[in-house]
Amino acid sequence: MRALIFDLDGTLVDTVYGHVFAWQRALAEAGLPIEGWKVHRRIGMSGGLFTRAVAREVGRALSDAEAALIQKRHGELFRELLPERRPLPGAVELLRYLRDSGITHGIATSGRHPEIDLSLAALQVPAETVVVDRGDVLRAKPEPDLFLKCQQRLGVPPDECYVVGDAVWDLLGARRAKMLSVGLLSGGYGWDELISAGAFRVYRDPADLHRSLDELGIV
Repeated sequence: MRALIFDLDGTLVDTVYGHVFAWQRALAEAGLPIEGWKVHRRIGMSGGLFTRAVAREVGRALSDAEAALIQKRHGELFRELLPERRPLPGAVELLRYLRDSGITHGIATSGRHPEIDLSLAALQVPAETVVVDRGDVLRAKPEPDLFLKCQQRLGVPPDECYVVGDAVWDLLGARRAKMLSVGLLSGGYGWDELISAGAFRVYRDPADLHRSLDELGIV
């Protein structure tokens, strides 16, 4: 039995650039101005790792309390910037097909509730779907904990799981979990970057993946 484990932001919902703007503003308010493209390159990391990486880049140390406040502010700004969430092309249909076909799948995201709730609602994800968020694990991406927790809840061995993600951090986490990964271009990373990070296949968006499930041995 094979299973699909999906990232959320940039993979199923069009939220990557909302996160970029929210992080950039939260960091600027904390006296850590940084260019947007540098923020984008780190979307998908855990919030704690992200804030510390930015602080090192601008040459300023951050206490745990400061990092936590920046992360909290990011969540507030993100919900303000994107009060509605838009599924990426084919995402709702893909998830519905997997449910209707009895294909095992789940979602593993570095986001937290309530930040992710509107995205799950926009995707029409039912309550019984396995969803693992940042609060469920000790470490987030690029560590493998999110994917391993999701795999355990799904009851499928790691070597039978595909991780579907849009960022190199998803693919690195998948490699550490000893899972094959599938890259999507919908988060802004290029085909060559995703392949270099270890993607088994790269597709444009969820709709393209849906059309190509046979290439993964999933029908």
